[in-house]
Amino acid sequence: MHGLTKLLVIDDDAQSRLTLSNILEFVGEHCDAFSSSQLPQLDWSLSWTGCILGSIHRDDDRAAVIAQLQQHHHIPLLILGNVDHRVENLTSYVGDLELPLNYPQLSEALRHCKEFLGRKGVNVIASTRKNTLFRSLVGQSPGIQEVRHLIEQVSHADANVLILGESGTGKEVVARNIHYHSSYSKGPFVPINCGAIPPDLLESELFGHEKGAFTGALTARKGRFELANGGTIFLDEIGDMPMPMQVKLLRVLQERSFERVGGNSTIKVNVRVVAATHRNLEQMIADDTFREDLYYRLNVFPIEMPALRERKADIPLLLQELMARMEAEGGKPVCFTPRAVNSLMEHHWPGNVRELANLIERMVILYPNSLVDVNHLPTKYRYSDIPEFQPEMNCFGNVEEQERDVLANIFSEDFCFEEQNEFDDHFDAPQALPSTGVNLKEMVAELEVNLINQALEAQAGIVARAADMLGMRRTTLVEKMRKYNLQR
Repeated sequence: MHGLTKLLVIDDDAQSRLTLSNILEFVGEHCDAFSSSQLPQLDWSLSWTGCILGSIHRDDDRAAVIAQLQQHHHIPLLILGNVDHRVENLTSYVGDLELPLNYPQLSEALRHCKEFLGRKGVNVIASTRKNTLFRSLVGQSPGIQEVRHLIEQVSHADANVLILGESGTGKEVVARNIHYHSSYSKGPFVPINCGAIPPDLLESELFGHEKGAFTGALTARKGRFELANGGTIFLDEIGDMPMPMQVKLLRVLQERSFERVGGNSTIKVNVRVVAATHRNLEQMIADDTFREDLYYRLNVFPIEMPALRERKADIPLLLQELMARMEAEGGKPVCFTPRAVNSLMEHHWPGNVRELANLIERMVILYPNSLVDVNHLPTKYRYSDIPEFQPEMNCFGNVEEQERDVLANIFSEDFCFEEQNEFDDHFDAPQALPSTGVNLKEMVAELEVNLINQALEAQAGIVARAADMLGMRRTTLVEKMRKYNLQR
């Protein structure tokens, strides 16, 4: 294995430094080994292809090393052994190396370092479609392909379009695509959110008003329909429009004419109408909160936007598109590791594409010019863990493993209970210390095992999320799991 040219080893234990250096040289990797006291002699600006961090005795030295790693975040970082250096928030943190080292786990760890150095993230084949067509409607899932097909069909017709779908799915993106590829594209695109404007002002916003039509109307003002003449008006959240306005809108859709508030002259407009809503209009009709005649007037050509959870296979393409947009707007580039992308594809995405865009913007701010791994994602997006490169034990194991087995046997024989209520009674019982005393260490250990198992089960075995649930660091929970020989 000659993939990495030079590794940096930092360990205050001289024997550990020597052993690790010999192992790395044996497998074909060159390295330089330092203790924390030698840090002033260390040139961090060299092209280190990885850093293996072992034990550091003094807290001040540990803080100095972490500070340097934060500054030189281009160096992939591996943590050696059962030490807690509090590095989970470092963008260069790749994973943990367990002792004793052997070739398979070391090879796997160094492969992850090479991926980090190459910023190996989402690798998406560029689409063969025109870049200008269906701007931002990326994806290869059947649902989004059907949306693009419907846009192609309706763009050159004059029919009213009703776009349906959950909030955040990109309904306005569809409306803009319909406008840009229609005969109205040379005219303006005028959006209005019908649910964001108070009912008593909505009529004036849509149709305009004459001077003196109401208190505060100091001058005449054009409405959105008049401003959109020759182009497209987008009536977003049409389901939130009050009933009195629905009647007036129906006449405009039929006649393509209206009067300003306080005016008598009829104004005719040539405008394309596209409406959108996240509500179930058919149910609203049954509840007498939406006019049926208006529904059929708007619903000439319906287009339904699929939720992001229904097209999770498009998430890599969406990541690429949204990151490119952020970079074009001046944001620093970021790259997501394959396991981070896989973790995002497990999420339910109640906020749809808008939620994904917000997450990417947050990652661009927090980790500019960095590789974003699963441990950098907010807790609710973590559906996998940073890897622990574990050694392959021989059939006899080692002393530490044997000690864990003995401890596990003690728990299974003396302290495990068939029923949960027996466990609860056991810990509720000693309200006062019995005269015979208790084995506090064993009771605390049993309680820890039970709570850790519950947290792991509740979080589907994901250690990072279980640690958050228990209010401890992930590395602390990992060490407790090793101590008690607990599996995910």
